[in-house]
Amino acid sequence: MDEPTIDMDAWLETLATTLGVDALDDAQVMELLGIARDVAHGVERRATPLATFLLGAATQRRIGRGATPADAFDDAVAELRKALPEAPAD
Repeated sequence: MDEPTIDMDAWLETLATTLGVDALDDAQVMELLGIARDVAHGVERRATPLATFLLGAATQRRIGRGATPADAFDDAVAELRKALPEAPAD
């Protein structure tokens, strides 16, 4: 039997509503998917959900200190990217 296909965008929208947070916009989705890839390949796959959890916590902390959600997300992403190990030189 085939697994039912779930519409990721619809599911994320429902999840955001359920959790009482703003939904991700398309740019944020792409940024998060890129970060997840970079953490998985640059650090370790198991670190990916943990890093994204910490990214969310950092974003929320910045919002609590008065940043807009978009600025808080962008700032937290920039800090996470600084923490990624350097890619080995070819």
